[in-house]
Amino acid sequence: MDQSNIPNHIAVAYKQGAEQEAQSITAFLKDQGVQSVFASPILDKKLRQKINSGQVDALITLGGDGSMLNASHLCAKAGVPILGINMGSFGFLMELQKNEWQEYLSRLLQGDYRREERMLLLAQLWHSNTLKQSWEVVNEVVVCRGQQVKPIRLHASVDGYPMASYVADGLIVATPTGSTAYALAAGGAIMPPELRNMLIVPVAPHLSLDRAIILSEGSSITITANTIHQAVLSADGQEVVMLEKDDFVKVEASKQNVTFIRFHDPGYFYRNLNRYIEQNPSTTAK
Repeated sequence: MDQSNIPNHIAVAYKQGAEQEAQSITAFLKDQGVQSVFASPILDKKLRQKINSGQVDALITLGGDGSMLNASHLCAKAGVPILGINMGSFGFLMELQKNEWQEYLSRLLQGDYRREERMLLLAQLWHSNTLKQSWEVVNEVVVCRGQQVKPIRLHASVDGYPMASYVADGLIVATPTGSTAYALAAGGAIMPPELRNMLIVPVAPHLSLDRAIILSEGSSITITANTIHQAVLSADGQEVVMLEKDDFVKVEASKQNVTFIRFHDPGYFYRNLNRYIEQNPSTTAK
């Protein structure tokens, strides 16, 4: 038993509709002698405060992949590891199914698990020489057309050198984690989660480079939208930001990682991927 790996201050974060399950998990953890347990909706300000102030050393998330993204944004900077329990129809990032938690939480409290580090992106929106906004990104950054159904012109440079120009609906810059999300739907490659490379995928390119590109570890990409049509930026599917003339987006690997709690061996990724492709739960969700 690795005593240093045993969490003593656990938060249980849940999406709407999973409160009862969260209370059951909280009661179980208290019965097992965990020093402090706190249950909260995942977007509650008190949860963020506790994480930022160092009062949480592990977060259990109940929900789907959207909940896992929210948890990652909460926990990455604080270095708090996350365990996902799937309560949704699609939970590719989640480690456990709803009926498994009692067995595996017992292992968690014995220190019998491993930590999986996942790369984050740092995305920065610049106007000339002024930084307008920045994001820490788990899945992907997308620069794409707005409400008008017309392609936009995008120019991408890597490490300061021109790479490609696109006429397309958009351009995706994804992490290995995000390679199984929007980038996969757009025809991108699937990347092992432990890599630290960025994946570039055009969306509906027209007479342009139509292949995904994997950048070398440590590279940065800058995207400029030169178009008379509306162009927007979205980070991890959050609220879009309108791009103005002379705006550009720089994306590189973040210095921060997000840490997932894993019980299964590293080969779980491929088995999980195969299961979801063969039995895609999103096609049968009600």
